[in-house]
Amino acid sequence: MKRILVLLTALFLLSGCAGEEAKKPEVKIGFNIPLTGDIPDVGESSKNAAEMLKKQVNDAGGLEVGGKKLPLTFVYEDNESKAESALAAARKLATQDNVLGIIGPQSSKQAVPAGEAANDLSTPMISPWSTNPNTTLNRPYVFRGCFLDPFQGPVAAKFATEELGAKKAAVLYDIASDYPKGLAEFFKKAFEDIHGPGSVVAFETFTTKDVDFSAQLTNIVASGADMLFVPQYYNEVPLIVKQAKALGWDKPIMGSDSWGSGDLMGLCGDDCKGYYFSTHYAAAGAQGKTKEFIDAYKAAYGKTPDDVAALTWDSTNLMLKAIQNAGGLTGDMAKDREAIKTQLASIKDFPGITGGMTFTPEGDPIKCAVVVKIDDQGQYSFFKSVCP
Repeated sequence: MKRILVLLTALFLLSGCAGEEAKKPEVKIGFNIPLTGDIPDVGESSKNAAEMLKKQVNDAGGLEVGGKKLPLTFVYEDNESKAESALAAARKLATQDNVLGIIGPQSSKQAVPAGEAANDLSTPMISPWSTNPNTTLNRPYVFRGCFLDPFQGPVAAKFATEELGAKKAAVLYDIASDYPKGLAEFFKKAFEDIHGPGSVVAFETFTTKDVDFSAQLTNIVASGADMLFVPQYYNEVPLIVKQAKALGWDKPIMGSDSWGSGDLMGLCGDDCKGYYFSTHYAAAGAQGKTKEFIDAYKAAYGKTPDDVAALTWDSTNLMLKAIQNAGGLTGDMAKDREAIKTQLASIKDFPGITGGMTFTPEGDPIKCAVVVKIDDQGQYSFFKSVCP
């Protein structure tokens, strides 16, 4: 009997120690990213940047919060590049994983519904890469780390006019996806504001998963357009470009920030060289903290970080800065999340590697865009910077 009591006492003490260990304070952040699905390279870049940052902070003893150094814990949820999965991931991270804040989703198709869930659950969320205005609209808990499409659309329209000499434009986009649909419409409005109604002579659409664009591209080739704007993801662009050239298109094609992620050049090769796209940063020729990030990323993963990786780095650092500025964690999740949200909204002149950031009341950063050219080596070389 005594032996049984001793064993029970030992088990009780061990379980008590385990409970104490579990209660140790930490900084837990969730990541709602596409590790599978249509754009897995985006999820990989996101996780790579996050893991690199976590290692850097934890190797230095943790994140200093309220005079204490606390370890970082990152929880990764795969949203499979689907809106419904992103919604479920946001809810799980907020209600089951009990994270202080969420980074992602990246693309607008997932970020818009996930942002609604995060806001409803009073959980701070930063989408590094979603440029659609609806992601943050009327959602005080939701922020972003990138410029918006109402800014990017006019940037592309002005560039097409001034640098490409275009007077007539064509657009091809996925009507079923929030990001390309919104950006296509902003480009069309901006281009027609410059050149007059009807100057976008072809405004062609397709639906997600389509792989044959011959009918739309035939119309575009026949339209007399001077340039083609394609605000699509890196995995779709090569198909469009190759089919356009096969149909006789030999004029400029311009893209958007979604070109800069993933293995665009591995898929497109020589066909995409010489084209331009608007984006968030240019790796070629980077200096200062941006170059330090690029060098460290190359050393860790053997490749140059894309814009998703850079924006994830900035967005995660923004979240960590807000946690530090809150002055300490109370252990009351609702109070801590509210404090982090308030501090995020108050951040001014944040020195990000993708540019300085100050949030507007809507949770959107005021920052510049970069236009890059895909050079003869297939590198994304800086061409010009365009600021609000």
